[in-house]
Amino acid sequence: MGRAFQNRKESMAKTADQKSKIYSKYGREIYVCAKKGGVDPDGNLALRSMIDRAKKDQVPAHVIDKAIDKAKGGGGEDFDVARYEGFGPGNCMVIVECLTDNPNRTFGDVRQCFTKTKSKIGSQGSVAHMFDHCAILAFKGDDEEVALEALMEEDVDVTDIECEDGMITVFAPHTDFFKAKQALSNAIEGIDFEVAEIQFVPQTTTAVSGDDVEMFDKFLDMLDDVDDVQRVYHNAEL
Repeated sequence: MGRAFQNRKESMAKTADQKSKIYSKYGREIYVCAKKGGVDPDGNLALRSMIDRAKKDQVPAHVIDKAIDKAKGGGGEDFDVARYEGFGPGNCMVIVECLTDNPNRTFGDVRQCFTKTKSKIGSQGSVAHMFDHCAILAFKGDDEEVALEALMEEDVDVTDIECEDGMITVFAPHTDFFKAKQALSNAIEGIDFEVAEIQFVPQTTTAVSGDDVEMFDKFLDMLDDVDDVQRVYHNAEL
């Protein structure tokens, strides 16, 4: 699969001015995780993983605590996952993941990002079949055999594993995320995951060049401005 996956996900962290937007997106995800699975990270693996990611992205503790406290209240908004697919500038394939309390509003906002950049939003499944929904775990190390053996012992269906520049990266089905993470944590003392996420990884890439590059940047910026958008995955090769 290669490490290209790291370039496929827009982290929404281009400038320092966007920090508040980052905090808001993490706050919403942590709130949803805590409300659905419980506010105790020890008993809610999804919440624990989300908190770990937030800390790595330097989200302040008060933002995390506020989201969890809000979930403890029991009321509040009901957010659902919404996923939109289509073709962006240069005919690249795009998946947009959202958390929304108003699907009609969110669809309209996302569709506008497509139409205003000469792109085309598609139906569900129009491009998702060209992406692999993967658990991705990356950590410092140089002995991939030890990692692979630990994963195999726990019956993790490893899709790919690679070692490059002192970093081991494991790809597995998204359904094996927590099992794979726990297996590695048990086998490798002091492991610190640089990446521990579930992502959509493109099976192929599409070259985007010329005027389409500027339009592609505009497209991403417009999606970034939509509050409900959490992540954008694409197969563009600029």
